[in-house]
Amino acid sequence: MKYCYECGTKLMVKECEGEGTIPFCHTCQVFRFPIFSTAISTAVLNSQRDKVLLIQQYNIQGFILLAGYVNKGESAEQTLVREVKEEVGLQVDEYQYMRSEYFERSNTLMLNFVSIVNDDQLDVLSTEVDQARWFTLEEAKQAILKNSLAESFLLTIIEKIEAGLI
Repeated sequence: MKYCYECGTKLMVKECEGEGTIPFCHTCQVFRFPIFSTAISTAVLNSQRDKVLLIQQYNIQGFILLAGYVNKGESAEQTLVREVKEEVGLQVDEYQYMRSEYFERSNTLMLNFVSIVNDDQLDVLSTEVDQARWFTLEEAKQAILKNSLAESFLLTIIEKIEAGLI
C-alpha cells in the first residue's frame, strides 16, 4: 500500500512500537496496516480419501482446487462449506485446516483446507465451474495446474494422506 485509503496522501514508513516499520499517513496521523482479501481453497476428497475433486474455471486449461473469498461476517469454515455447496452441489461432512499462503497476484491470504464429502455425485455445477472431475491422487498430481498455489497445496495434502495423517 503506497497511499492512504482515507485521504490519498503518499504513505511514509514509520516505526510503530512493537510492530516494526509500518506505513504512516502524516495527514491523518495514523498507521495504515495492510489490507488484503481472504479466501479459502480446499482439496475435496471422497469418503474413502482416495479421490480428489478438481475443477476448471474461466476457460483455463489446468485443473485447480475449489476456492472462494470469505464474505464479511463469515468464518473461513463457513466459507468452505458454502463454496463447496455453491460450486459443485456437495455437502462437506468433515474438514481440516492445512496451512495458509499469501497470493500476491490477487493480494489475497489463502487459507487451505482438506474437506471430505460422502456423496460424490456431480449433478449441480455453478456457472463459475466449467468442469469438475474426480481424480485418483496420482491422476490429480498430473492434472493440477503446474507451478500454481493449488499444486503446492495439493501436493502437501497428498503427502499427508499417503503418510496416514488425513
